[in-house]
Order: sequence, then C-alpha cells, then structure tokens
Amino acid sequence: MKGRCLNKDKTAEKAYVLGVITPKRIKFDALESMDESKNLVCTAGAELIGDELIELRQYSPSTLLGHGKVEELTQKFKQLKPDLIIVDHELTPVQTRNLEKAWCSRIVDRTGLILDIFAQRAESKAGKLQVELAQYQYLLPRLVGQWTHFSKQQGGIGQRGPGETQLEVDRRRVRERISIIKRNLRKVSSTRELHREHRHSIPIPTVSLIGYTNAGKSTLFNQITGESVLAEDKLFATLDPKTRKIRLPSGQKVLLSDTVGFIRNLPHQLIESFKSTFKEVESADVLVHVIDASHPDRAQQIKTVEDLIQELGMQDKPIIRVMNKIDRLAFDDCESTMLSTPGNVVQTSGLEGIGIDQFLNKLESVLSRTFYKRMHLMIPHGQGRILNEVYTHGCVHSQEATSEGSLVVVDLPPRWQNAFGDYEVA
Repeated sequence: MKGRCLNKDKTAEKAYVLGVITPKRIKFDALESMDESKNLVCTAGAELIGDELIELRQYSPSTLLGHGKVEELTQKFKQLKPDLIIVDHELTPVQTRNLEKAWCSRIVDRTGLILDIFAQRAESKAGKLQVELAQYQYLLPRLVGQWTHFSKQQGGIGQRGPGETQLEVDRRRVRERISIIKRNLRKVSSTRELHREHRHSIPIPTVSLIGYTNAGKSTLFNQITGESVLAEDKLFATLDPKTRKIRLPSGQKVLLSDTVGFIRNLPHQLIESFKSTFKEVESADVLVHVIDASHPDRAQQIKTVEDLIQELGMQDKPIIRVMNKIDRLAFDDCESTMLSTPGNVVQTSGLEGIGIDQFLNKLESVLSRTFYKRMHLMIPHGQGRILNEVYTHGCVHSQEATSEGSLVVVDLPPRWQNAFGDYEVA
C-alpha cells in the first residue's frame, strides 16, 4: 500500500512525513524508505496529511536539514498544524530537540515510529518486555529534551548545592527500570529455552518462516497449518512467534514457526531486545525465506533479510525461498521471478492456497538431505517393539519380510540414528 493513508478516525493524530536523500542514499532508496514510513504511519493509526522528500548535500549537526530548510518548513507547518512530524532518518537527541522547538510539533524519527508500532502489537509477556526495553534504551539518551523540569535542582532549605538534578534522577530511574526488565527477560528466556530443549528432545525438525515485514508469512502460516493467527495487510502484523505442528506428505511431523518480520534499518535496540525471539529462528533446522514476489523493491527486501541472517549468524542453515503473493503477478512475471532468484525456490500464494503442496514437498526434500538420514535396518523376528519404535520415530519408506526379519528402509532424525545403529545393515 503506497500513498496517502485513509483514516476516518477524527481523533487520530495528524502526521507529516519527511523523507531525506543524502550523499550516501540514492533517490530510489529514499523514496522506498519514505513509502515504508508512510505505511508505518497508517499502521500506527495516525492520519497522513502530507509528505515531502528533501535532498541534502550535507548534514546539519543541529537540525539535520539545515537552517534554511527548517525555516521554509516552519511556515508550511504553521498552516498544516500537524500533531507529529515523522522524519524518515535517525535523529540525534539534539536534532530532535531543535526541530521540536522550531516547528512546535512532536518529532518522531523512523526508529521511534517502529518502536511505537511494536508497543501496539506486542501481546505476550516476553514481547511486551522486549519492546519496553527497546523503548527505554531509545529514550535514555533523549531524556534531556523531554521535560523542562529536568534542569531544576531538587531539595529545599539546607538541601541545595551538589545534589542530583531531576534529569539525573530520571536517568537513574530509567537505568534501574532497564535492569529490572533485563532481569525479567532473562527469566522469560530461561523458560523459552526449557521449551526449546523439550522440543529438541522430541525428534521433530523445526522450521521458521522469516522474511520482510508484510511478505505474507502469517497468511502462508495459516494456509499450511489451518490456524487463524492474525494476518493483515500491514507492516509488523505479527510480533510474537507462533509454533504449530504440521505433517508433510510422507507423514513426517514438523514444527512450523511464524516470526516477526524484518525491515530495512531495523533499530539496533530491537535486535538487541528481541534476542530471545530471534533464538526461535536460530534454533530452527530449516529457514523459509518468504518473499513478496509482487513488491517492486523485491531485490532490496531480499538483501535486507539476508544481511540480517548474516548478522544473526544463521547463513549456514538450509534456506528455502518462497516467492509468495504470485496471485498478484502475470504468468510471464512469475517465470522471470523464478529465473532471477537463486537457490531452492517455490512459488506460492498464501491467500489463494496456491503452491502449498509444492512447498511441502520441497521442505520434505530439504529435510531428508539435512536433518534425516536414510537407513536400512534389519529388525529380527520377535522384535515387534523395536519395529513399532522405528515407525513411531522415523518415516518408513518400505518394509520387506526376509528369513532373518524385517528389512526396513527409513528416514530417522539424529537422536534415533544412534539408537537403531545396531540394526543397520549395508
């Protein structure tokens, strides 16, 4: 969704978006980023009343934009009277403070906007703690610009002098709150780690859906699992990971997880705070990179996700690339999309249910090479219990009765490969 956000809520905040072209940022990238910010404004529930793309020859340390441009925009904002101005660039605390003073409006940079949406979307205890931690880490260096009373000294008669300023008190309180949140997150992470260890004790491979935000991961997840988790045509519709058990065509069981979407210039506070969520991805046996095949900036979105995969140290995991939303493409476009994308590629439409069988077959093929091991087992007569365990924990392809016993061809997960090693035959 590009362009103006249609919002009929009369109480919604009026927002104006400023995009920035810098010497290190070409116009196309700036336009795509600004379009994302406009969509983020809609997702946050504000009304978009205007936008403008500004080309900068150099940065201004005090305002980012320079004195002349700030003055020009001051006159425009006096007429429009926006409640908040979104700057599609990371601002320093000084720049934010100076722009708020000049324009008499609340200034939010891209990071602050994303954090606000995460705060709205978080539902689980872990998600709320992670977002709160990211917000406090973002707020801490900006406290000086938040309230005027921070410059005043505390205390009355006999208490003046080298005491703490209100700013120092609030900084200390924020740091204390950050420590408490980190401590609580460690407890939540420990619980999640126990759940992951329990899942790993059961020989079922785990698969994580990853991808750029709004690539259709949750819609695809619902189509595969038959669930009805929240799936909207909005950025960051899903924050808290969801995991469900599915069966592949051969009968193999797999745990499939839907995870938070990525975005270009993802705030480092969120990467740090959401480490426990990203561990769900890190522990996966296979990654499924869901790509919006209909997006005009598909190549950049793919690069953003792959860069984050590299940053999180997951580049060595098996990856299946799923070109989703092909229902929005013409046949020729589908063909060119497949040819231009290397690796394991499947075309799907999570909305229409197209390509689901092909995806499951591809996933089964990848797992058979990376997770399971094909073994030939000779189970002696009278060992019905062992034969039953083989069927329970593996995927049996054939069973042949011989004079010595049952010759079983089976794909087994790592834990059970050693358990049945004594029965393996060449």
